[in-house]
Amino acid sequence: MTRGAVARVNRKVLFVFGTRPEAIKLAPVIEALRGRVAVRVCVTAQHRTMLDQVLSVFRITPDIDLGLMRPDQDLYDLTAAATLALRPVMQEERPRLVVVQGDTTTTFAASLAAFYAQTEVAHVEAGLRTYDKRHPFPEEINRRITSVLADWHFAPTPWARENLVRERIAPQRVFVTGNTGIDALLGVVRRLQKRELDPALPPKLLESFANRKVVLVTGHRRESFGPGFERICRALRDLVEREPEVVVVYPVHLNPRVREPVFRWLGTHPRIELLEPLEYVPFVALMLRADVILTDSGGIQEEAPSLPKPVLVMREKTERPEGVEAGVARLVGTNPERIVASVQELLHDSSVYRSMTAHENPYGDGHAAQRIAELIEQIVQGVVEPTLKD
Repeated sequence: MTRGAVARVNRKVLFVFGTRPEAIKLAPVIEALRGRVAVRVCVTAQHRTMLDQVLSVFRITPDIDLGLMRPDQDLYDLTAAATLALRPVMQEERPRLVVVQGDTTTTFAASLAAFYAQTEVAHVEAGLRTYDKRHPFPEEINRRITSVLADWHFAPTPWARENLVRERIAPQRVFVTGNTGIDALLGVVRRLQKRELDPALPPKLLESFANRKVVLVTGHRRESFGPGFERICRALRDLVEREPEVVVVYPVHLNPRVREPVFRWLGTHPRIELLEPLEYVPFVALMLRADVILTDSGGIQEEAPSLPKPVLVMREKTERPEGVEAGVARLVGTNPERIVASVQELLHDSSVYRSMTAHENPYGDGHAAQRIAELIEQIVQGVVEPTLKD
């Protein structure tokens, strides 16, 4: 290739994301890529406030902010708005590669918009599956459609890669990289330990932890709306009634269908701390302090083993079975008796607790972003080294 031909190579990479989890998991990749290629960042702001908090922590200033968050918008509204808003972005930016992450509506819409613009798509955290299109909803379908639209697939684990290969995606376009969420988490933990970041937890909250076991809870999944959340709340109420040394900390999602049952069931108990949604850094600090984590979040299933904390997953199915197979996570669903019994076992049986915290994290080693950055650089140059293939 001549010098002139090298100069004409399009090295622009456009990152498109819209939610807090996407920002957390793409931030290390953006940092690792700067200086290698021309990086541009477009946010849909599917989640405005929570997204902005993460952008601040990781010092990312979007080049394009579509500002799509609207009160009470549903999946129809957001999908249509994101796809239409991304049309001029694709036309004006003309990237060589569009990078998306995970399984959000933004991920799906950006992949579709890039496909319409005949632009290649790289999918970070590809290959996660439950093979039940309603669990989780709508994320399972978002990730499966994105896999069809994507040209390059960065699978966090060998299991995720196998899913993609079974779906007849070309093996040479699928790479096992680890999960970038672990990179982000470990980076923030290091900054907290060096006191470069303020955990910003209220003193009164910290006082409530004194000489107590802390159970950290997150819950927001659509498939649990209604009876599922009623059962989860009953389990948490039963837990603190049976365990006088336990304090439950629950940063409550802003969705009214989450907040109504949570505050109705749990709002008056003195050992249940209901918090507004936390910024990323205070939440990491809470995970470090927790004894047990109860969650329906995918990202926390990946993060907790690196701290290391046992994680009980309040879902019937998970697209992240590696943690369950490794013994660092356990599916407990939304059955109150099962949830309470599982937490009590961890609190009172040290051998069980150790068995869930003594393993390496199956989701990553903290170097996924560097691997992905190397691959993206080679993709935009038109060369992918065989040594980086799985």
